[in-house]
Amino acid sequence: MHWKRGEVFKKEDETLDSFYHGKILILQKKRGYRFSVDAPLLADFIITHEDEELLELGTGCGVISLLLSIKPFKKIIALEIQDSLVDLAIRNVKLNNLEDKITVLHEDFCKFNPGKKFDVVFSNPPYEKRGSGVLSPYPEKAIARHEVYCDLKSVFQTTVRLLKKEGRAYFIYPAKREKDFKDYLFKTDLKLSKIRYVIPREGEEANLFLVELNFHSDSCKILPPLIIYKNDEYTDEMKEIFAGRKNAEVN
Repeated sequence: MHWKRGEVFKKEDETLDSFYHGKILILQKKRGYRFSVDAPLLADFIITHEDEELLELGTGCGVISLLLSIKPFKKIIALEIQDSLVDLAIRNVKLNNLEDKITVLHEDFCKFNPGKKFDVVFSNPPYEKRGSGVLSPYPEKAIARHEVYCDLKSVFQTTVRLLKKEGRAYFIYPAKREKDFKDYLFKTDLKLSKIRYVIPREGEEANLFLVELNFHSDSCKILPPLIIYKNDEYTDEMKEIFAGRKNAEVN
């Protein structure tokens, strides 16, 4: 079959999805962790440059790094702690012929010591506090959504440790935990550079927010909100995101 690039095959418990009009192919588990709209939102928000090295903290099946492959960069190191997702991410990289651009490592990012720092660090960290809500019976989903192996404190500590002084960090997080996010952030040397709220429909409250962080900003630029739906259809901007726009700067 045409999609079997690099001799990668879909297993019985997996689905094959395509993004950016078929430019990116992604295998996911039918059950367990499956990414949602937050992955392409974060990939779209991240700004990259040709000579930069990027680090992803918790890559899952590799979706965000894969979506970033349409943008300019030198290399992405994508870290993942779960064995099954490491295997899936590696196969997804091979499926898309991106072995020379993206390297997936089976690592606990809290202990990762590459001996260098990165131009960009990014992550879609677990949204739910440990012990809150209903924990999924599927370990992959539980670990991805709840702070089982990592929390905001460890994400920020790792970012501070591995981000270059002139570098940038990007995250997406639920609006209901904005206070927690900022409380942890303000205990570090990182500063808010940009923030953009994500609103399901015009007139509703934000349910997510995107941020750019660095070590030197004196103020935070509040970008216009990103609205997902209009009259039960994706907005024009969302259609652009799903089509795979490159380094869209929002003013």
